[in-house]
Amino acid sequence: MRQLAYALPYPPGLDSLRPKTYAAWPVWKDSTTKTVKFVALAKKDATKFYHKARAFERQTRQPGRQDGALGRNGILVLHALIFDFLNYATGRLDPAIETIARKACISVSSVKRGLANLKRSGVLNWVRRAAETRDERGRFCLEQDTNAYGIIPPSQWLGFIEIEAPPPDPSVWGATPPLPDAVTQAAEEIRHAAHLTAFAILEADPQDELAKALASLGRTMQAQNLQ
Repeated sequence: MRQLAYALPYPPGLDSLRPKTYAAWPVWKDSTTKTVKFVALAKKDATKFYHKARAFERQTRQPGRQDGALGRNGILVLHALIFDFLNYATGRLDPAIETIARKACISVSSVKRGLANLKRSGVLNWVRRAAETRDERGRFCLEQDTNAYGIIPPSQWLGFIEIEAPPPDPSVWGATPPLPDAVTQAAEEIRHAAHLTAFAILEADPQDELAKALASLGRTMQAQNLQ
């Protein structure tokens, strides 16, 4: 209500009723006019961050509670920031709160709650910015600009436990399933009428007496059928 009182127009002659402010310009005191340096974030990494944030939300949701550390609003805000506004090549991320609200399909107050949750959990940080301009009389002044946001790596999130799938056992790295025995392979070839291939498979291992005997029998039967 106090901020609204400063913005409301007052009738002529009653402007003295407007609350007094001692600030030179109506901007946040920690706002900077310096150029903010963004850090590039590849889309693949940004997508991983988002899915880890969802896992973070599930980890911190208590029984009987609807939201975890980030809350529904925090997840929606983060989704909009990563997939609608983040420039992956430059890292630039500075949408207005009203613009985030439209993309996330939530109210401005819900965006502010979501941003607060993200910052409190260490997922997101931002720098308030102010822009130098001139008023109607040409005098120097400042006006509030949009925040410059930065997404923090999951290793810095407060209370997040990263659970990764265990690596495969070294014994199975590069392993291939064993081939069927020679008799099974030969039977499959005969089923496709590849008799000569089947006989060659049976005769491939000179130590396999049974396979050799079957190959000899097969060749004899094929010779008789050709007579």
